[in-house]
Amino acid sequence: MGRQLLQETLRSPLRPNDKRKIVEHYDVASPYYRSLWGEHLHHGYWIRGDESKELAQLQLTEYLATLAGIKQDSSVLDIGCGFGGSSLYLARKFSAHVTGITISPVQIEMARKAAEDAQLDALFVLMDAEALDLPQQFDILWSIESISHYYNREKFFANARPFLKPGGVLAFTDWFKRSGLSAVQTRKFIAPIERGMLVELETMDDYESYLLANDLQIVHRQDLTRHCGKTWQFGSEIIRDKSLWALAAKQGKDFLTYLRAFRAMRAGYSSGNFVYGLFVASRPFAS
Repeated sequence: MGRQLLQETLRSPLRPNDKRKIVEHYDVASPYYRSLWGEHLHHGYWIRGDESKELAQLQLTEYLATLAGIKQDSSVLDIGCGFGGSSLYLARKFSAHVTGITISPVQIEMARKAAEDAQLDALFVLMDAEALDLPQQFDILWSIESISHYYNREKFFANARPFLKPGGVLAFTDWFKRSGLSAVQTRKFIAPIERGMLVELETMDDYESYLLANDLQIVHRQDLTRHCGKTWQFGSEIIRDKSLWALAAKQGKDFLTYLRAFRAMRAGYSSGNFVYGLFVASRPFAS
């Protein structure tokens, strides 16, 4: 079913978060990201402000894991797992039984190799998060900066809920736009991020309504923007790497648009129109 939906969406009209472009982008760029961005392909979370990028990225993972209440031997579905950074951290730290999914074949191979090298209990499956097809429920559904890539977030939450055990927790961070933006603000600050980063941004209130509509009780909601914006200072340093621009020259305008969107991310943060948010929600035992 997941493969069928992926094939159908690959034939659909282009959107900023078009799946064809996402697959192509991550298949090509993931080896570069691993060497330049590090083990974790996501924002950092600065507590003191003087942490290294790598420590800040780890702190984001640790913070979400703490709020999610992950325990020893928890079963975890890492939705949009990238090349497996969170999955391997959770397997190592909590002896968690982790299944990671992504639509990028290259990321799957990278994650599998990393798990094998580390001798960790983590399974990685090529699967579209909008068409989950798994034989089990999980204690934790986990996602870092993936959901804004999806076509229909409302449908995603509805489809994901049955894979969460009663009493289980859905824990995620994602990219958002500030509520109440004008058309001018949206064009200036949000549209360049969406085009370059292959996402469609909604508000945190939108996501809250989707969670509540699916009888998922919000345990924690937090705007982490001021703790995460420093990520793009490091991002500006990373895109000075000549190998990325050489790759962009080979890949064409879409990849160039992506690199230019690093500036759009900084503008979105500094203007207050971009929001980095976190949610933890639970499925009631009685449902």
